[in-house]
Amino acid sequence: MNTDTEAPDTAAIASPVPTVGRKPVISREDVIAAALSLLGPHRSISSLSLREVAREAGIAPNSFYRQFRDMDELAVALIDLAGSSLRQIIGEARQMARRRRSVVRSSVQAFMQQLGSDDKLLPILLREGTVGSPAFKLAVDRQLNYFEDELRLDLIRLAQVSGNTLYEPALTAKAITRLVFAMGATAVDLPSDKWPGIAEQLVVMVRMILTGSQYLSEHAPRALADQTDLE
Repeated sequence: MNTDTEAPDTAAIASPVPTVGRKPVISREDVIAAALSLLGPHRSISSLSLREVAREAGIAPNSFYRQFRDMDELAVALIDLAGSSLRQIIGEARQMARRRRSVVRSSVQAFMQQLGSDDKLLPILLREGTVGSPAFKLAVDRQLNYFEDELRLDLIRLAQVSGNTLYEPALTAKAITRLVFAMGATAVDLPSDKWPGIAEQLVVMVRMILTGSQYLSEHAPRALADQTDLE
């Protein structure tokens, strides 16, 4: 990443006189919004520089340090925002879908709709988990762990309602989460007319994981002992 990490000019920071055309006061949210506006299909967080974010936000580069220590801290804030926003959207989709018993399809549809939205948050998670710095990857992995834990609790509740049991609910949730994000990372670089087909594949694959988990919960010793039959 191009961080432009020159030492802050304390005199410039202390000066109460704003430069013409620049904002005298700016919040963390303003800086985040400026960074988001610069992202696109071929621009990841890693490619942003401090100077261009400051220019987009309408502030002097030194003013950036009032809100963030460096570009890495801004990037992690963007990843955290993306994760919390997506968890809320998919969580709401799952809750509404419970009444129609179509949780898998509704959750996948919410995920794909977010992929095509204008807020650019989901692509941040999909891209930075594979091409970002170690700090970015760690931040993405932390968000995926949040997804997995919330999904684990939902899967346990849904299994109880339907009278089923799952083998290793935490591992089941992890398999689903990692699958969905891996497929999403593939879809983000494809034309949007390919996304419905990917969504249908995802629905089937998630149901396969759930069916397998339910089967293993009832036949784990024998099923796991027979796994060499497929090798």
